[in-house]
Order: sequence, then C-alpha cells, then structure tokens
Amino acid sequence: MEQPPRTGRPRIAVVFGGRSNEHAISCVTAGSVLAAVDPERYEVIPVGVTADGRWVLESDDPQRLAITSSDKLPEVDPTRASVTLANNARSSELVVHEPSSVPRTLGEVDAVFPLLHGPWGEDGTIQGLLEMADVRYVGAGVLASAVGMDKQYMKIVFQAAGLPVQPYAVLGPGAWESDPVACEASVRSLGFPVFVKPCRGGSSIGISKVHEVAELAEAVEAARLHDPKVIIEVAAEGAREVECGVLGSLTGSAPEASVPAEIQVDSTHEFYDFAAKYLPEEHTELTVPADLPEDVTQRIRELAVAAFGALSCEGLARVDFFVLPDERVVINEINTMPGFTPSSMFPRMWAASGVDYPELVDRLLQLALRRDTGLR
Repeated sequence: MEQPPRTGRPRIAVVFGGRSNEHAISCVTAGSVLAAVDPERYEVIPVGVTADGRWVLESDDPQRLAITSSDKLPEVDPTRASVTLANNARSSELVVHEPSSVPRTLGEVDAVFPLLHGPWGEDGTIQGLLEMADVRYVGAGVLASAVGMDKQYMKIVFQAAGLPVQPYAVLGPGAWESDPVACEASVRSLGFPVFVKPCRGGSSIGISKVHEVAELAEAVEAARLHDPKVIIEVAAEGAREVECGVLGSLTGSAPEASVPAEIQVDSTHEFYDFAAKYLPEEHTELTVPADLPEDVTQRIRELAVAAFGALSCEGLARVDFFVLPDERVVINEINTMPGFTPSSMFPRMWAASGVDYPELVDRLLQLALRRDTGLR
C-alpha cells in the first residue's frame, strides 16, 4: 500500500464514540474538537468507534455529531468503512478496509486525540493499545486513566496522598446478592442521604440520590445496569459544586490550574444529572469564575494540581470539588478526559483563564506531539 503524500502538517487521528454508555457524549465532544482544530496547522482524520467496538472512518462534519434533541443523540455510523491501526512493529498507519476494494492506507499518524469517555476508552484501554503501537496521544497514560475511571481506587490514591474526600462504601460484584444485610449496614453507617453510582461510569448515568434505606435496592440495581461494582458516597448536603481544570505545561514546568467554576442546578433537578449537563434546557447556571473567597479559590487550585500529580496525570484533567458550608474543600472526583461539548466546563474555565477553545485544543495536541511513548 502506498503512503498518501504528507502535507507537512502533523496528522492527528481524532477517535470518538466507543462501547460505553457515554458514546453519544463522546460524539458531541468530538464534534466540538473537530470544529476547533486549525486545518492549516493539522491534518485531521476522524475515527469513530461504533457501539459494538468497530473502528470506522467517520465524517468530519461537526454538525452531524451535535445533540439536536433529547430523543436524538448522535452516534457513530456503523455503515462506514472500517479502519484498523496497522499491527506492524513500530507502525502507526491507519488502514481503511472497504468491501470489494483493496485496503488503502491513510498514512502514519503523528498523534491520537482519544475523545472516548467511560470504560473501553477513558479507562486506560485505548491508552494501552496506543502505547503498544508506539503512538503518541493526548491525555493521561494507562495507570492514571485506569485509576481515574475507578472511583474506588481514585479515592484510595487520593487518601494515600493526604487529599480530602467524602466518606464512601463499595459494593463489589456479587456483594448485594451474597449478603444484602451487610451491604445495607455499610450504607447505614454512612448516614443518609447518599449517592449510589456505577463505580466506573460518568456523565451522571446510572446515579441515584437515596434518602432512606427503602430506596437503596432500586438504586443499586440502577447502578448495576452500568457496572457490577457500585460505590455509595455521602451526599455533601448544602455544599457548592465547583470544578477546576488542569493543563500540562509546554515548557515542562508544573501543571497549571484554571480559574474554578461553580455549577448551580435549579429545583427541577435534584442533582447535576445527565439532562442538566447536556440537554438544551435552562435549568443549570454555570458561573465562571466561581464567586468564592480568595483563600477558597486558592485552595481549590492547589488541590486540583495535587490531584493531577497524585494520579500521575498528563495533558489535562478536570477536578470536581464540594465546598462545604464551613468552607472546607473536598474532592469529589477527577476526569482524565473531560468533556469538550458546548456546555462543558473545562473549555469554559480555560477561556476565562485566558486560553480560548482553539488555543486549548492546539496546546493539548502540542503536548502530545512533544512527549515520548513508553515509560516516562
């Protein structure tokens, strides 16, 4: 197969979709990124991963990947031509396979922007694939991605690093069936209300707020539809929800924290659920930067960078916090590949910090192109 001529621009594969229940959000994120990449600086190849895990050469039309209504979420088109990453040693070619045609190569890829959210993507799996293929990519490596996706181990690492988290309990696979009494007791010890969540999920999918033990079984089953491991966290009642973005430095110096932002959800949503995050409703107020005392803002930014370092993150992350009524700050979670949708906080926080959307995407691509693969 002949290589297509090089344009002189770095060739970037934007990978999105995937097998997780965040498939649609990944598509929306990709649409925003595709619209922001400077075509004069980068040659972009859009690669979709279908819901059943097949890689295809997707459209580069950002509008096709937008949310248009609550009952029509975008998805990768499974009818498009298949794409594979060449499995030759130290080769990063993308090869297109079409029925009744000879396979053709799209050429060597200089870096991958993996915009997959959730399991089978954000959890270290695609990062491991890219490391094996010796391909540079945007964002956290295998370990940080895996730990960041699993809320149990994320909290264990944060606690070991001396970072503040809310009390929690974990119901492992099969625990609810084998000893529901012990499971109930562990949740009762936390006190109510609690949040019941899939341990390795995102976008608020499968999350329930539980006010009493009678609601627990239904909430556990709802979470287990998405993950056999369930985490239960003490609800931070009366707390303010604040987020902070972290970016790696192009100069090799310490990571930088953005200005924090606050999320306020109106009474039609009991918490910051999927609809409040992504659907075009007017039920969520995003304040950027957050109106917080200077010392609280500084504490959040310091903790964001500390959380980034505790997991050995690279490139970018978004750290979510609760500011309790007494102004204590605790970490809720870290997202090693935060959303880039039009309503996402990560790009908004960096825009308020002086880094607009196109510059943000460019910086992440430059960080990926400059770093090594393998152990580092």
